[in-house]
Amino acid sequence: MSLASRIKKFPHAVDQTRGQDVAGSFSGPLARLIAGAAGSSNHLARLAQAEAEWLHSVAEQEPEETLDALCTPPEGDPAKMLRQAKQRVALLTALADLGGIWPTMQVTAALTRFADMALDHTTKHLIAAESARGKLPATPADAGYVVFAMGKMGAGELNYSSDIDLICMFDETQHAPEDYAEVRATLIRVTKKLTQIIGAQTGDGYVFRTDLRLRPDPSTTPVCMAMEPAERYYESLGRTWERSAFIKARPCAGDIAAGEAFLDRLRPFVWRRYLDFAAIRDVRDMMHRIRDHKGLSGPIEAADHDVKLGRGGIREIEFYAQTRQLIAGGRDASLRTRGTLDALSALERAGQIPPGTAETLTAHYTALRDIEHRIQMLDDAQTHTVPRNTDALKRLAALCGCDDTGAFLKALTERLVAVHAICMPPEAEDERPQAQFETDGGTRQITDAWPNLPALRSPRAEALFHRLAPGILKRLSGAADPHAALVHFDSFLRGLPAGVQVFSLFEARPALQDLLVEICATAPALARYLGRHASVLDAVLDREFFAELPELDAMERSLMMALNDADDYEAKLDATRRWQKEVHFRIGVHLLRGIADGHSAEKAYSDLAQCCIAALLPLVIEEQAPRHGAPPGSGAVVLGMGKLGSFEMTASSDLDLIMLYDADAADMSDGPDPLAAPQYYAKLTKRLITALTAPTSEGTLYEVDMRLRPSGKQGPVATSLAAFRRYQSREAWTWEHLALTRARPVAGPPDVQEEAAQAVAQVIALPHDAQKVRADTADMRRRLMEAHRPGSIWKVKQGPGRLLDIDLFLQAGCLLTSACNADIADLVLHDWLNQEEAACIAQTRKLMSTLQAIGRVALDDEFDPNRAGPALIEVLLAQTGFDELDALRTELESRIDTVSALISDRLA
Repeated sequence: MSLASRIKKFPHAVDQTRGQDVAGSFSGPLARLIAGAAGSSNHLARLAQAEAEWLHSVAEQEPEETLDALCTPPEGDPAKMLRQAKQRVALLTALADLGGIWPTMQVTAALTRFADMALDHTTKHLIAAESARGKLPATPADAGYVVFAMGKMGAGELNYSSDIDLICMFDETQHAPEDYAEVRATLIRVTKKLTQIIGAQTGDGYVFRTDLRLRPDPSTTPVCMAMEPAERYYESLGRTWERSAFIKARPCAGDIAAGEAFLDRLRPFVWRRYLDFAAIRDVRDMMHRIRDHKGLSGPIEAADHDVKLGRGGIREIEFYAQTRQLIAGGRDASLRTRGTLDALSALERAGQIPPGTAETLTAHYTALRDIEHRIQMLDDAQTHTVPRNTDALKRLAALCGCDDTGAFLKALTERLVAVHAICMPPEAEDERPQAQFETDGGTRQITDAWPNLPALRSPRAEALFHRLAPGILKRLSGAADPHAALVHFDSFLRGLPAGVQVFSLFEARPALQDLLVEICATAPALARYLGRHASVLDAVLDREFFAELPELDAMERSLMMALNDADDYEAKLDATRRWQKEVHFRIGVHLLRGIADGHSAEKAYSDLAQCCIAALLPLVIEEQAPRHGAPPGSGAVVLGMGKLGSFEMTASSDLDLIMLYDADAADMSDGPDPLAAPQYYAKLTKRLITALTAPTSEGTLYEVDMRLRPSGKQGPVATSLAAFRRYQSREAWTWEHLALTRARPVAGPPDVQEEAAQAVAQVIALPHDAQKVRADTADMRRRLMEAHRPGSIWKVKQGPGRLLDIDLFLQAGCLLTSACNADIADLVLHDWLNQEEAACIAQTRKLMSTLQAIGRVALDDEFDPNRAGPALIEVLLAQTGFDELDALRTELESRIDTVSALISDRLA
């Protein structure tokens, strides 16, 4: 359909006489559209008169076809031809915009497309001229010269009279080192000519105003830089606003492939997996400085308001999207989009902004962009300010299809206020921290010590905390035990080595303050954990954080993604620790919130440990290989024992491990310094233990205990499968066979894992002396009871009828029945337990494991009502299904007595 036939709406003409004069040679809807545009816009009146003949020639064409022709590189002098084409593009897009033919973002895309062509055509023209002089290779690709479109042009969002922000670079690796100086000088010259051709105002007009000031340190660097020093700048000195700017960066002219490669190398600078949350405050402060400098602060009034930079304007919506992209884009690649509206949609899909926000802000954004375009159409001025002059304001309203300037200003003011309320909510009141908290001497003693804590020593951290403290303390005051919650919050603060990043995060995401207060009210141990590992709060921003806990395969994929971002062995150790701490924290929060029960948490903690071991084993093999070669034989397998083996880990469990390998003693590795299998795997085992236990900049992973290996402390740290079989069948004590009932492979080649699992099953299936197993188990039980007298009924780990007692009993049943493992259901099938006994033990164990899991997360110890506040007791009662603690205590006492009697009877 033609331009004329697709017109849907018409601007109003303030000067109807001029409008009719300009539109006189046209007819139909096109005449009415031109009359309205020319009657209210001086600029469009001039364009329509100057290009009347051309406009007649394209009136019956599709506007997209016309745009295609205008975006075809012209023949001849680009300086003159591009200026004529720019006038026609300006007229075409204005009419398509005002006539409702193209929606807002199609208009911005058309302007951007023409800018791309103009820059690329001029670049090729200039490069060819320098190549003809022998200064450069024959093509832009060979020269490695690239122009990056930044800001609105990079995002495909140019406004009607926009300038274009550019950064020009070249890939120095495409040139011989001895040519560097000449190539650099030549490309600086090319850049200056490019901006002159595109940006200079001549008798034929201009193409686009250009701005090169977004390049690194523009006051001291040339207009065209080599990529290597630019990369070094961003890595060492790059600022938050530059990270934000590169969200929209796009190579638009020259060597596009070199530009894409540069952006890929810059990705870790822009998209940080573990975000500096102070970035949000940096960008917010920058916006405030711009407003203050331009006098844009104060109440929102549409007249004389800057719809781009002013309060509630276009930049606020862009800031809202970009800051949230910076927050979560390092973890979620779907958020790494250049366009503002695409970013809003992606953020809503990812759960990073409330439902409906994208649609609301999209409507506001397009409406404000429409008004911005019409402001610029008045006189082709690079302005975004609503006129105060009565005549200009009337013409602007008319271009927007409104004859009532009062109604126009009222509607615009309401829109600006609505945007501001969403994008820039009020900050916390500046008041003393104690103002909203019931204070006593103890409370004042705590809060008075805060200014001396490491987290609050910098002026910036102190200022941030001063804004946050009233809201946090108000939340703490609502806890069931406010003073205890404050004490635990104090523990969190004291654990922070620095505060700017965390306080910036809390300011950016107030909901995280609620989570912190919830943790301080229920779980002092988790509050201390947060103080030591505050970076785990990043994980809460992930849309999956409160979803069901991941299974092992999902954990493995997630950890692999984290490791892929790390470059070397040390970085991978750090990445594993960061990832583990995030998932560990997530499990604890799920348990406290009742999203996961005790059994699910035990399984998740066990999967988490297995995932780390399985990921680190190949890494330590790879680290050992350059010197000692690949593993001899078929490889090594790690057996998980104890709570890891039985999927019953808690928040504070260590790892009981055995390392087995499938190789003959005479097998040698093939490295420069070859080792026999026993020595090779002993060294590998020590490396793995170090990888798990050594403190790095990100802390440690787990404590490791290998005393369950054959011969205990006296035996080698790694044992061959053959030796393992011999030892277990000929020399092992009953307690070692009991322990083996919980063994399972957790890392290593699948075929070796299968062999190890078969070896364990064969040992368990061996004929055992029933009387000896019962006697040895009873003796072990007696010694455990003597060494660990529980005292309190809440001490559920050790003592008659408690967790270790149940585990020992089930393990004995496994040996006596040759069951596959010490599983209650399996032992029923093997007649070690009847259904009633199995139900009693299972329910008792579930109750006690829930108590233990919650105690370990919240108190870093077993549950103790004297240390647990009201909030934690409420969590425990909800998890166990009791209305009050006394009822839980009575039930626990009864169950423990019943189970203890059952075990004593069966082992007698």
